[in-house]
Amino acid sequence: MPKQEKSQREVLREVTAYFHALPKDVRNVLKKLRTDVHGAVPGGEQGFTYRMPCVRLEGRPVVWYAGWKSHVSMYPMTPPIVRAHTAALRGLETSKGTIRFPLTKPPPSALVKKLVKARLREMHKPKRK
Repeated sequence: MPKQEKSQREVLREVTAYFHALPKDVRNVLKKLRTDVHGAVPGGEQGFTYRMPCVRLEGRPVVWYAGWKSHVSMYPMTPPIVRAHTAALRGLETSKGTIRFPLTKPPPSALVKKLVKARLREMHKPKRK
C-alpha cells in the first residue's frame, strides 16, 4: 500500500510542536533560518520528515533544518555544495550532508539563500546514466 501524504494541517501541527519543544534561544535562530530557507524556494511548501521540518517542492524535500542545543543545521548540503561555498563556510562545522551554524553566529540570510539555490540546481540537474 503506498504511503499517504500528510495534509498541510498535519504538517503545520508537527512543525509547530517541533518549534515549541525547542529552547527559546534555539527557536528564535531556527525561525529566522526557516524564513530564509522558505524564501529561497518559490512555490515551496512546509514539510516534516525524519522528525525535522523541511521545505518541499514538487513533492520532494529540498532542505531540512533543525535546532540543537548549541547550533542550528541545514541538510542535505552535499560535498559539491560545501566545496563551492568553502570561503563562506570557513569556520563553520560541516560533515557529510550537514552544515552547523552556532547559535552565537546565526547564518546570514544571503548565505542561506545561496546554499538553498545551489541545492535546487543540484536537484534539477539531469542524472548521468
